[in-house]
Amino acid sequence: MQDLDIAKNLLKKNNDTLVIVKDSKVLFETDSSGIRGLLAAIEKIGKDLKASAVADKLVGEAAAQLCAFSNVLEVFAVTLSQCGRDVLEKNHIRYEYKSLVPHILNLNKTGLCPFEKTVMGSRSPEAAFRRLKKAV
Repeated sequence: MQDLDIAKNLLKKNNDTLVIVKDSKVLFETDSSGIRGLLAAIEKIGKDLKASAVADKLVGEAAAQLCAFSNVLEVFAVTLSQCGRDVLEKNHIRYEYKSLVPHILNLNKTGLCPFEKTVMGSRSPEAAFRRLKKAV
């Protein structure tokens, strides 16, 4: 079974929000919401995220930038934003998704997610990472 398939299966089976797999081994999984899970994975795993597979319930521009920053190989998103898709494509990260939406909204559905606002205009995945780390 390929890494992305393992991550996707665990995401559904364990009701996680994020699962990261590399070389058929689970590197990280969480059920915490928001971008904090990916930031925690980067802090915990660091450079070993390179060439991993990420399955995430929600991937917007912020999550996609963090995947690019971490040199992730492939991503599955239950919900993917168009901006997130653009970042993945620009960084040559393979992706799959169930639902494509224009934007990731805040919890009240009254505007953009605050993390999406944080990374807007970031010139690089590194800049987005620094902004998100500071915001959290």
